[in-house]
Amino acid sequence: MTYYSGFVLAVPTENRQKYIDHARQAWPMFKRRGALRMVETWGVDVPHGKVTDFYRATQAKDDESVLFSWIEWPDRATADAAWTAMMEDPEMQQQQPPEMPFDGMRMFWGGFEPVVDES
Repeated sequence: MTYYSGFVLAVPTENRQKYIDHARQAWPMFKRRGALRMVETWGVDVPHGKVTDFYRATQAKDDESVLFSWIEWPDRATADAAWTAMMEDPEMQQQQPPEMPFDGMRMFWGGFEPVVDES
């Protein structure tokens, strides 16, 4: 069954291109390990809620934009194996920029199985 790794994070708006470059650099590592698709989306119509919202969840600052991203895998086993392998891969450590274009401590993620998938 298809499986998704989903991410929400805040990125300084001025780092938009740095983030895009970072994501493009990471894609080959995901693809080599079985990822089918990676989608990175930049928030352009993200309302502020009354109780909670993407900004609160990421503690986004006024000069930051919210991103919603996901990686599609053929199944959970492939995703789990890929994440383990990448965390241990020296290539991944070498390809990371010295400074991330966002604060990883305010990023959150999870794994998801589809329950409705309509086209």
